[in-house]
Parts: sequence; C-alpha cells; structure tokens
Amino acid sequence: MKKILCFLALLTMFVVGSASAYGIYLNCSPTTIPVGQTIKCSIDSDFPPGTSFNLVFYQKQYTSTQINNQVMTIQPSQQTQYALFDTTGLKGGQYDVEIEWNGAVPAMRSDSVASQIIMLTDRSAELTLTSATTQNLADALVISGSHKNAGNSGIQIQIDGASSGRVFGPQYIQTVANLQTGDGIFTQTVPVTQPDDYTVKFSDENGLITSVVYHVISPTFTATIPTTITPPPITTTPMVTYTPIIHPTPTKSPLSVVVVIGALGIAMLVLNKIRNE
Repeated sequence: MKKILCFLALLTMFVVGSASAYGIYLNCSPTTIPVGQTIKCSIDSDFPPGTSFNLVFYQKQYTSTQINNQVMTIQPSQQTQYALFDTTGLKGGQYDVEIEWNGAVPAMRSDSVASQIIMLTDRSAELTLTSATTQNLADALVISGSHKNAGNSGIQIQIDGASSGRVFGPQYIQTVANLQTGDGIFTQTVPVTQPDDYTVKFSDENGLITSVVYHVISPTFTATIPTTITPPPITTTPMVTYTPIIHPTPTKSPLSVVVVIGALGIAMLVLNKIRNE
C-alpha cells in the first residue's frame, strides 16, 4: 500500500510539474521550398514577458553552419511573433531553424516545438541566362535566357530593387520554343532609372525557379583628350650677314695750277696758228 501511495505521489508531482512548465511552439512553412523563396516562421509561447531567445537558421550538412540569427523577446500580450529567413543564393539541401536559449535551457512542456527541419530544392539548373548580371544604367535592364523544356509556356518574372522597390511584375513574359531543344527562349527589357541591385525572381506553374541579382551601375563616360600633334622640328640654315669689303678709291692728286695754265697757253697758241693759216 505504501508503494502505491509513493507512486501516486510521484505521479502527482510529475503532472503538477509538467502543468506548471512553460511551452513554446515554432512553426515554419513551407518545410520544402525552392532556393530563393522566403522561409516564414511563427512563434507562440506563454513564457513570462521579457523572456528572450535566439531563433537561428542553420545549414545542416556534415556540420552546422549558421546562416542567420534573430533575437526574439516575449511581449506582455504574448501574441504570435514572426520571423523571416531569405534563402536567396543558398544551395539546395537540408536546413534547420532552432530556438536557442542564453544560458540553461528552461523546463518546457513536452509538446513544445523548438526546432524544425527545412528542405531547400535547387531549380537553378533549369534556367540559363544570356544577359550580363552587371549592366550599365544607360542600357539596363535587359533580362534574357532560356527555361529548360518550357517551350511556349512563358515564364514569370518579378523585379525588386534593393533601394528602389518593385519595378516590374510579378508578370508572365513570352517564351519562344527552341525547335531543337524544346527550351523556352525569353527576353525582356525593363527600363530602370537609378543604379541599384535588382533581384529578379523567375517562376513557373510549379513555383519559384530561382532568384538572380542584377547589378546596375552608373554610366561610365570615357573622356576624349585631344591629341596634340607636335610638328617636327624645322631645320633652318642660319642667315649669314656678309659685310662687303669696300676698297677705297685711290685719291688722285689734283693737277698743279702751273701745269693747267701752261696747257691752256699751248692750246691757245695752237688755235691762233690754225686761224692764221
């Protein structure tokens, strides 16, 4: 009888202890999503207001690699809280969202859910891009490529700028079937007005295919520097100034007055002789 009473006492303590423990409930959906889609998690708990914990997003492979960490705190209203985890750029595989406590793990009710496994599927191989992911603003934004086996079924795109917000879609654009491969070829030009990182989400009837970030940069102008043509040096023959040498004319000595008078006298005599004859 004593053994039965002891057992009932222990059972009562266990039930009372379990009933007095707090509960926390993590719910992430969907649990299987394509890479690029956002994981949405909700947390419900009746822990006392001010209770804080970390909600950690891990990649689970050979080891656990932390992708993101958000601090959550229970509010006085104890209303449902939400957390979002972006999967853009991640690889396909198994991931995990876990509640981690700072310090000792508190006692929780047995139905508490503190972790959840997420499977990411990678469909990026279905898409081949032919447009550059870095483009000049003057020519952006051109999105072109092909969707494997899509034929003429079209493809849906949505474009969001990191700072400029939604600039296009979600909207289906035309794909033209490649008769040899059956792939759907597409091209779309979406004018944008500012440099930014634009995330383009590609989807089809089966959901998100992948997300690609296009980097649009400011126009670059090449300054044209005028070419200065230096003429070849001109070889000039130095001008030589010749100073003519002027030889002085010899000065003739003037005739003696006596000689002149004598000559005149002789000339007159000759003239008189001629006249007398």
